[in-house]
Amino acid sequence: MAKNMHLNLGKPEELTAVGRALSVPIRAQILSIISKQVLSIADIARELGIPASSCASHIKALQEADLVRVEQIPGTRGSIKVCSRNVDRIDIRLVEPEKDVDDVLKIEMPVGAYTNVSVAEPCGLADENGIISMDDREENFYLPEHINAQILWSGQGYIEYSFPNQIFSLPFKADVHRIYISAEMCSEAPGFNPEWKSDITLWINDKECATWLCGGDYGERKGLNNPDYWPNGRTQYGELVTFEVTREGTYVNNKKCGQVTVEDLRLMDSHKIKVRFGNKEDAKHMGGFNIFGRKFGDYAQGIVMGIGYQYAGSGKNGV
Repeated sequence: MAKNMHLNLGKPEELTAVGRALSVPIRAQILSIISKQVLSIADIARELGIPASSCASHIKALQEADLVRVEQIPGTRGSIKVCSRNVDRIDIRLVEPEKDVDDVLKIEMPVGAYTNVSVAEPCGLADENGIISMDDREENFYLPEHINAQILWSGQGYIEYSFPNQIFSLPFKADVHRIYISAEMCSEAPGFNPEWKSDITLWINDKECATWLCGGDYGERKGLNNPDYWPNGRTQYGELVTFEVTREGTYVNNKKCGQVTVEDLRLMDSHKIKVRFGNKEDAKHMGGFNIFGRKFGDYAQGIVMGIGYQYAGSGKNGV
């Protein structure tokens, strides 16, 4: 896998070390030679036609900049040092991130890209071309075609997604201060029923965050993005709901509804973030759920997750 190095003006020592290492043209030749094979310092010196002592000096400069990896391995007469390239790409940004400026990492997950599911009749899933297999069969949620789903529904249970934790990819330490999840959803009744209520709960990393009371299962008109084949008499569209967890608490559509904070989610414990929607087993309104993708409902989006953060300096990321 390619290894990238990210540099900016907020990391002056690393930036100047790389600049010094690459200031001598022959060092670029060394990087080119060892990009194809692992070689000893003596082999590199012979390839370039320079003294081994000079080669070792160039290797040391590249190693100090973390551009070259030097390892000691057994040889025919004791051990030898071999060199390999440690970085495939360098991204240099001549700006320094601002500590008090909010930024957001955002990713949209397709509705069908779930990683865990528990459903009950009425249930099913469909893409823009038709129902995937047939209605009311739990096993169909495990078909390979489920990845293409643009709408899915269940009378109760849950659906779970695994989002990549992109905070780990930032080239600097970040303070995470909020996370939000946005999706188009509604209840699930046989056919449709605009009075069919459902308590739809969000969990993040197995932590119960908030419950949204959906007013009904909507089907009295065609959804704006629905494919032509989708018949009248079925669920057509939902409501766009946004859950947000901050340092102050939890919000649904900008209204505070709980005390769970972003610190409680332990986001930096894993490189993935689990997001689950569903009905709690003791829900007052066990009304199921519909979740809409880009090609169904009124809103052309999948499930959107955003992580708000601020620059906190160099080093390991964390909440």
